[in-house]
Amino acid sequence: MTETPLRETGQTETSRSRRQKPSRKRRWGDRPDGRLLRTLDPLNRLMPYIMNTRSGSTNYFHAELDIRAAERYIRQKRVDGLKGFGILHFFIAAYVRVLSQRPGINRFIAGQKTYARHNIEVNFTMKKELTLSGQETVVKIICQPTDTAADIFRHVTAAIQEARQVGDSNDVDDTARILGKLPGFVMKFLVWVLKKMDYFGIMPRSIREISPFHGSLFITDLGSINLPPVDHHLYEFGNIPLFISIGPKQKETILDKHGQPFERRFLAFTLSLDERIADGFYFSGIFRMLKELFANPERLEYSPEQVAEDVE
Repeated sequence: MTETPLRETGQTETSRSRRQKPSRKRRWGDRPDGRLLRTLDPLNRLMPYIMNTRSGSTNYFHAELDIRAAERYIRQKRVDGLKGFGILHFFIAAYVRVLSQRPGINRFIAGQKTYARHNIEVNFTMKKELTLSGQETVVKIICQPTDTAADIFRHVTAAIQEARQVGDSNDVDDTARILGKLPGFVMKFLVWVLKKMDYFGIMPRSIREISPFHGSLFITDLGSINLPPVDHHLYEFGNIPLFISIGPKQKETILDKHGQPFERRFLAFTLSLDERIADGFYFSGIFRMLKELFANPERLEYSPEQVAEDVE
């Protein structure tokens, strides 16, 4: 996994307390982590059977975003007291805002069926110390569709503070340490059992909630360690449908429409997505919304007026 170094301040409530209860009564076919989508087009219901692996269903998207307005906003948030607020916080906040209006990006495929996830779960890896021997761990934050940029900063900050404690400080570390002591053939059998349980929606909640391979999004800020974004694969274990890789900030001098030179500031990012969750037209609208948020970051100061629900 790739690592995301961050700075931290502040406190917030636990991720578990932010987990959403299902908005509708559970019905036959639903899972503990999502509800079955029953009104999808016949072709969309067929696709998970034809493309039955996540890696074989991955599309790779490359794009650039103008960050001039976002950088001004980030500087202001630091002045306002959010020390360490950066582009990763902003990107997660923009993702959550887009999801609040386009909930289809929070779908996942399990057991050859498509589900709408109950929670917004964002995962990323980090090093507890920026050294070659620094311990790497996974951070998972639970967001609400009404979260503002400041809310996202507090969620990330609290999770990082916990993860940077000395030793095996979070459940992911503890579980990985225990599993690492098992013989290889036992580990292989255990993973096979967990995959089967996940297929049928009966994986223990305690495992699913700490799993870095279950969630809405995996994101990495490679720009923070001066690396370009990568085309990252989607994991076959778990159900994450999106992986975003952010590159470093860049600048170049170009000509405007009047032929006058000006400095363009931008960053490149890549998106690996499970094409079975939504079509290209849906994702094109999502990218337009993302560009609008980077151009008008003040929208992240407030909760959205309305939150959309996914289809039945």
